[in-house]
Amino acid sequence: MSPTSQGIPGLPDITHPTELIQIGSQLLPGLLLLVFLVVALGIAIALISFALRHQKAESAIVIGDWAIRYSQMLQGLQHLSLVLVLLVAGFLLCSTLSNRYHHWEQAKVAKVAQSVAGDRLEQIAPQVRYVMQEPFSYTTQVNGKIVKVNDQREINRLLSLAGSQIQVKLDQSTDVQNRSAVYRVDYSAEYKVVNRLNNIDKFFFEAPPPIGYSLLSNYKVERDRTRLEPVEPGNYSFAFQLQPGEETSFRVTYQAQGGSRWVYSATSQLLSNFRLTAIANFPGADFASGIIPSETKVDGRTTQFTWIFDDNVAVKNPFGVFTNTNPIRQTGILPRLLLLTPALFLWWILLLYLSIPMSLKNVAIAASIFFACILTLTYLSRYMDAGLAWGMISLILLTLTWGLGYNRSASIAAIICTIAGAVLPVFGLLVTFSGLTLSIAGLLSAIWLAVRHWYNWYGLQPEDSYRL
Repeated sequence: MSPTSQGIPGLPDITHPTELIQIGSQLLPGLLLLVFLVVALGIAIALISFALRHQKAESAIVIGDWAIRYSQMLQGLQHLSLVLVLLVAGFLLCSTLSNRYHHWEQAKVAKVAQSVAGDRLEQIAPQVRYVMQEPFSYTTQVNGKIVKVNDQREINRLLSLAGSQIQVKLDQSTDVQNRSAVYRVDYSAEYKVVNRLNNIDKFFFEAPPPIGYSLLSNYKVERDRTRLEPVEPGNYSFAFQLQPGEETSFRVTYQAQGGSRWVYSATSQLLSNFRLTAIANFPGADFASGIIPSETKVDGRTTQFTWIFDDNVAVKNPFGVFTNTNPIRQTGILPRLLLLTPALFLWWILLLYLSIPMSLKNVAIAASIFFACILTLTYLSRYMDAGLAWGMISLILLTLTWGLGYNRSASIAAIICTIAGAVLPVFGLLVTFSGLTLSIAGLLSAIWLAVRHWYNWYGLQPEDSYRL
């Protein structure tokens, strides 16, 4: 299994049986130790009560106080145990969701990258080659003596193009696997050649087809409307004669398919009287390699890019057209939120405990609602903005939280706790200014607790006393 499909390394996933067994083996000793301590404390109190059975006055005072405290501790332990169970279960749920969401985000990024990556159709600028004799000398040994020999050898030289007028029409479709874009190219170019040499009249016009094509058809090279045949079969080199001072033109046309980009490479040549017009008949077209077009025209779904270079321009990188995709932003935000969700739940439940009476039933229901809202946010954010999704979910959460109070005052207190402990912290982890939003939520929580307990500005009524 690849690291991407495994999700975030080191996080438990409840869909993996081996990890569930490992987690259970780690939690079971701690639970048994807690049960043993509670039972041992109860046995100790019972033994002390039995030892003081003849001293009823002292037994009533000591054992009675210990029994009350033990009863309160058991009640508190029930709440602590429930919160711990909910916290551990919530962590396992959220870690699993975080793994799944991380895997989904990585798969989405890989799919978008694959749609614009891959092989490209690269058209190489044609070259005009000629052969000339160059003198050279070398030394050899004849009859035991070193002799210097003067000779001549053939070398290839290039003649710069005097002008290039190129038009390429691009249509887009998807390949059979529906993974990446495929371009259908209709290429037509006029190249002007001027012989500025004095003693050379034999040349080779070399115009290779595009690199990376999957289908090439109707490839033709014409000189003055006369079709040329290559020097050798399968070789895209065409011989021609041109007297000194004369000029001629070549026309290259073809249709091709392949790649997810189309680019033109000048191969370090100097471009003179150059004009390239690329017409992209699909939405989302943009220019490639950072070579800004001289003109750009948009007409509905069609975009026309034009590069114009008048005199002696060197273009290092290939330039052309590719399919632009919407950038994938804010990746990793939901996995981070899911990992911090148990801490947010603990923050919220402590605010509720310190603000209103909470029974075991209410704690369990509140936790179920909270984690259900987080689960809904996780899957709803795949189809819409996460902030907007949480705004709608928050309205449901606040509406249901109103029922935690036994009267209007307690319900308003529960709403304030939910806003400060759940709504704002989750929203803070979804927006850009997370630190500022979390600071505001923490300040609101502290102000509420201070007003509630120190200044008694919002005290609850006697009938709101704690009841199980």
